[in-house]
Amino acid sequence: MTERSFSCEFFPPRTDKGWENLNSTLDEFQALSPDFISCTYGAGGSTQDGTSDTLKIIQSRNIAAAAHITCIGSTQEKIRSLLDEYKNIGVSRLVALRGDLPEDQNETGEFAYANELVAFIREHYGDAFHIEVAAYPEMHPQAVGYSEDLQHFKTKVDAGTDSAITQYFFNIDAYLRFVDDCEKLHIDIPIVPGIMPITNYVQLARFSDACGAEIPRWIRTRLQSYGEDLDSIREFGLDVVTALCEQLLSQNAPGLHFYSLNRSQPTATIWNNLGLR
Repeated sequence: MTERSFSCEFFPPRTDKGWENLNSTLDEFQALSPDFISCTYGAGGSTQDGTSDTLKIIQSRNIAAAAHITCIGSTQEKIRSLLDEYKNIGVSRLVALRGDLPEDQNETGEFAYANELVAFIREHYGDAFHIEVAAYPEMHPQAVGYSEDLQHFKTKVDAGTDSAITQYFFNIDAYLRFVDDCEKLHIDIPIVPGIMPITNYVQLARFSDACGAEIPRWIRTRLQSYGEDLDSIREFGLDVVTALCEQLLSQNAPGLHFYSLNRSQPTATIWNNLGLR
C-alpha cells in the first residue's frame, strides 16, 4: 500500500477580513503537517485573481500547494499561461476540473471535459505536474447514469491522471462500491475520499443539493432536530465525520482530503481525533 495522503482545500479569500484571517488559519493547518493544501479556482474570474496569491502564501509556510484549474470556457493559450505561472512559482500539483460555464458565455471553449484538460497538460508539460481529478461515488449531478459517469471517470484517468479526490459523502458504502467498480475497470490510481466537516445544517443541505451528495436520513433528521443549536450540531457533526473517517481508514482508504471552507478548527479537531501524523 502506498503512503497515505492527508490534505485539505482552501478557497481564495473574498473579503479583506478573509485575507486578514488567512495567515492565522494557515498557522493552525501548518501545525497539522498536511501533505498539501489545494486552492480552488473560480471560473469566469470570480476568484482567479486571488488564486496565485493564496498559493504563494501557502508555499511560504513550507506547505505544498495544489492549484485547482478549470478548463470549460477557456482557451489553450489561457491554460498554458496559468500552467506556466504555477510552474514558475513552484507549484507541482494540480486538481484538473471541467468547471462551470460562466454565466455570460454560451460556448464551452476549446475544452469541453476534464479529460481533455488532463491530456493537454500531459502533452505539453509531461510529468511536471502531479494531476488529481474529481470522482463522484454517488454520481455527478449532471450525469446521465452511473455507468456512463464511471466510464467518464475512466476516460479522465486514462488521459494521464495520477490520483483522484472524491466529492464528499456520508455513506461509506457508496465509496467502497465505487472503488470496487473502478478496480473492475482496471483503474488503479489512489481515490482519496473527500471529507466535509458538519458545522451548519442549512449550509450543508444547500451544498449537498447542488453537488448531489446524499445526506442520509438519520443524519438529516438529527441535524434538523437541533434547530438553531449550533453547538449541538457541531458536536454531533464531529462525531459523525470522525466515525466516517475511522471507517474509511480501516477499509484502507489511501488518505483523506478535507473541504475546510477556510475554517481550521473543525478539520483540526477531526484530524486530531484520528491521531493523524
